[in-house]
Formats: sequence, C-alpha cells, structure tokens
Amino acid sequence: MKSKFNIKDSAFLRDGITLVSGNVWAQIIAFASYLVLTRLFTPEDFGLYNIFFSYIEVLVIVSTCKYELAIVLADNDREASAVSRLALRLNAIISFVLLTVLLVLCLLDVKVQGREINFQLALLIPPMVYFCGTSRVYSQMLNRFRKFRSIALSEVVGSTSGVLLKVLFGLPRLVATIWHSIGLPLGTVLGRMCANVNLAWRCRRLDLPRNIGRDERGAAAKRFRNFPLFTMPKDFVNSLSYNLPFLWLALYFDKAEVGLFSIALTCTFRPINIFNTAFEKLLYVRVAEKVRAHKTIRADIHRFILVVNAVALPLFVVGFIFGGDIFGFVFGDRWAGSEYYIRCLLPWVYVMLTSTSLMFIANVFSRQRTEFLFYIALFVLRIVAILVGLHYGDFRLAILLFAASGAVTSMALLVWYLSLVRKYENSETL
Repeated sequence: MKSKFNIKDSAFLRDGITLVSGNVWAQIIAFASYLVLTRLFTPEDFGLYNIFFSYIEVLVIVSTCKYELAIVLADNDREASAVSRLALRLNAIISFVLLTVLLVLCLLDVKVQGREINFQLALLIPPMVYFCGTSRVYSQMLNRFRKFRSIALSEVVGSTSGVLLKVLFGLPRLVATIWHSIGLPLGTVLGRMCANVNLAWRCRRLDLPRNIGRDERGAAAKRFRNFPLFTMPKDFVNSLSYNLPFLWLALYFDKAEVGLFSIALTCTFRPINIFNTAFEKLLYVRVAEKVRAHKTIRADIHRFILVVNAVALPLFVVGFIFGGDIFGFVFGDRWAGSEYYIRCLLPWVYVMLTSTSLMFIANVFSRQRTEFLFYIALFVLRIVAILVGLHYGDFRLAILLFAASGAVTSMALLVWYLSLVRKYENSETL
C-alpha cells in the first residue's frame, strides 16, 4: 500500500514548524543566556548545577511512572483523562515523599563520601521534580489534541523566565550570597514553575471529563501497565547511566573539569533536543493513529530518516572540525577546555538525532520489555567506561568511552526500531 505521507504535507509541516519554532525560540533564549551566564558563573558553579539537574532527570522518571506516555494511546478522552490524573497523583505523592526524606537527612546532617551535603541545593530537587512531572503530563495531553502552539508557547515562557532569573541571581552584587550559590538551579526551578502554570491553564481549557472515579483510574493503570513495568525501568536505567559522569565521576574529580564537560554536553545536546522534542511528538501521534487504523507507516519513517540525515550530516562534520574553536571564542577562554568533550560527544549525538526521534515505536508496538534490554546493556557499558576512567584516574578517558558506548547502543536501537516497522509492514493486517 502506498503511503499518502509526504514530508512537505502542509498539516504535518505546519505542526512541525509550530513545535520546532517554540523550541527554537526557547533554546535560542537559553543558548544566548550562556553568553552571559558563563561570565557570571564559574565552571565549578556549572558543575554543581549539572549534578543537581542529573538528580532531576533520574527522579522525574519515577515520579509519574511514565504513565503520561499512555495519554496519546488512550482510546477516548475519558480514558486519557483517567490516565493523566493517575500520573498527576503519583507525581504529587512521590515528590512529597522525596521532600520528606531530604528534610530528615537535613535534620540528621548526613554526609556523603565524608562531605557535607548542600541541603540548600538539595531541597530544590522535590519542587523541580514536581513541576517537571506535571509539565510532562500536561504536555502529552495537549499533544493528544494537537495543541502544538500551546506547547511551544509554554516552552518559551519557561525558558524566558528561567533565564531572566538566572541572570538576576548571577549579578556581581550577589556574589558570595546564597542567591548566587544556588542561582542556576533556583532560576531553573522557578522557570519550570512558570511553564507548568501556563500548561495547566491551557489544559483546563480542553474541557476534559472531570468525574473520573477510582475504578477508571485503576482500569487505565492496568491497561497501560507496561509503562511502569518496562518503560519506566528502561528510562530510569538510561537516565541513570546517562548521568553517571555527574552522579559518580564528579565525586572523584575536580568540579571545574566536570563543569567543562557539562557545558559541552549542554551545547551539543540542546540543538538535538529542539528537533527530537518536536518531531517525536508529531511522529508519535501520526504513527499511533495509522497503526490503530492498520495503515502503512514505512514511507513515513524512511523519508523522515533520509531528510534528517541529509540535513544533519554536513552540520555535524562542520561542528566536529570547527566546533571547539567556535566554542572557545563564543564563551571565553575559561571554557576552551571543552573542545575535547565536544569532539567526543558529536558522533554519539549524530546517531541519537534519528534513534531518539523514533523511540516511540517500542510504545506503539508494546515492545517495551525488549527495549529495556538494550538500556540494561548500555548501563553495563557505561559502568565499565566509568570504572576504566577511575582506574586510570583519567576523566577524559572515561568520557570518551562513555560517549562511544552511547553511540553504539543508539545505532543498535535504530536498527531494531526499523526491524519492528518492517515486521509490522509484513503482517497480514495491512
């Protein structure tokens, strides 16, 4: 069966431009802020900030049990509302438990590796987890109704408010105060809160069913149990392994070196996140609808891959050759040491550009269990990379091996996703 999909299709292109434009503006604002923030804050500050954010990325996966991904797959609006309320309640409960645990640790004055915990920073983790979790739920609900403009505007609101607050907290007059020491994470928390409020207000305008009972939430939890059983552990393991340099290596190496790596990681992955966030949403909805209707999806996936790689390959080659020089010129001499990390990361980021945009395929075909095995293997490879770096006392070697393991696994996942598409196309249901 010949697909009607065309990459120039007006509706698809319009939705894509809407989502990408919102993300682009949000990321341009965030990227431009680094021109100022890298001069207001030191590499050590950025190192601590990325350690903080690493905990957020890991914990937010547990907070909703990934039920928000089921909103798009729900058969009707009532079921979508039930699963969204389930995710919101889980997020609130887990965030509260996390806050309680941290308060107890603060009162007991607990130390890690003989070092005092920065509880002023740690106590920002629960509210950030809460705001990130609710934002993900609201965003998926708006995605279900194709309210891409609302999602894009909320991203701009969150990014703009967060940047303004970070700059404010980084002003020279606040140096050596608590506001400067936690300025980067605090600005991020408040910015995410603003985006969250905007998303919540827009979701209320959808006029969704409100009288959702416990039985309906329970039925939704049972039907989509693969998300907490397999997707959540998979994403948790992947996020934990992705953040190992900040959660593990950072305990043994200079925070300034961690900061150099963190800024390289941010600036190489940020452009990819602009693209992935937008087109994963679009493709997820489009492919899920076609699979429910037993229509072909091969042309959609193949053309997407061809167009993406045709555009991305020249950009990544230029970035690999000249990225370090541009980076040092833009951010200043104190960040020149990030060039090594940029070249380590770019091959991995290039493969991820395609594979991450297609990760929804495992959800569409309920193959989360198999996908989980890939991330277990990646976790093991990354642990080996960290251990080798620790053995030789070489942070840069650890990052090189860490990035290589990510590139290899991303390529394996891409091949597997395409095999699922091929298997579906060869089925008798089409």
